[in-house]
Amino acid sequence: MNSKNSSRGRQAGSNSNPRKKNTFQKDFKKAVNHNKTSIQKTNQEGVRLNKYIANSGICSRREADTYIEHGSVTVNGQLVTEMGYKVKATDEVRFDGSLISMEQKRYVLLNKPKNYITTMEDDRGRKTVMELIQNATKERIYPVGRLDRNTTGLLLFTNDGELAKKLTHPKHNVRKLYHASLDKKLTLSDLEKLRGDVVIEGRKVFIDAVSYVNGEKKTEVGIEIHSGRNRIVRKIFEHFGYSVLKLDRVIFAGLTKKNLPRGRYRELTKQEVVNLQML
Repeated sequence: MNSKNSSRGRQAGSNSNPRKKNTFQKDFKKAVNHNKTSIQKTNQEGVRLNKYIANSGICSRREADTYIEHGSVTVNGQLVTEMGYKVKATDEVRFDGSLISMEQKRYVLLNKPKNYITTMEDDRGRKTVMELIQNATKERIYPVGRLDRNTTGLLLFTNDGELAKKLTHPKHNVRKLYHASLDKKLTLSDLEKLRGDVVIEGRKVFIDAVSYVNGEKKTEVGIEIHSGRNRIVRKIFEHFGYSVLKLDRVIFAGLTKKNLPRGRYRELTKQEVVNLQML
């Protein structure tokens, strides 16, 4: 599996297809116009409280309903447990006592280096991914999913709670492609087993694709999954008697590492954000 060549091929194809380009321009124009209309309507009528909370980056709308029901939210100092409550632009909304607002949505892509843990903070003093993106935006953003300490590659951060929820739920089949370097050559028979039914810790793992990396030794393997289980790629290979020496996520939800050095980050383009929302 040659992830670099495949990603280049997809990008080249999308740029050279005028019909696809025109479709995107129409979709983006609709999204912009819809956003303008929504802002005007919000100022006049207010916005539902669960949407307000989701737009603040705390969680999804469904989760917000649970928090509202359990008394975590106040508006202008008054406890609100009504699901359909409308928030006006001048209202003061607090979540667990902290003031929140409908922030501008931010989307930041990091090429994570080794020895950083995916957490907001660590009481043991270990390096966290938040240190790498602390100057990316004034809004507080959160990692979408996680990569373990020794895994490198693509990690998305956002304050868009609804999109984050969608990208981490298995039912949406968000594509994740990893480059694994093994301690020994992967045999052809084990490669075929990986393409069949694999059960890890009593649960079936859905491996979307797996193959040797083109032009590399048989220790270099590309594996595509959409499962979000902790350390699942390492566990898959360990199940067949291999140790993963290096693991790098090279594609996440259509995003690639192109022009993004290890340890650096960038904001997503408008087109990339639209693509994620349309998944």
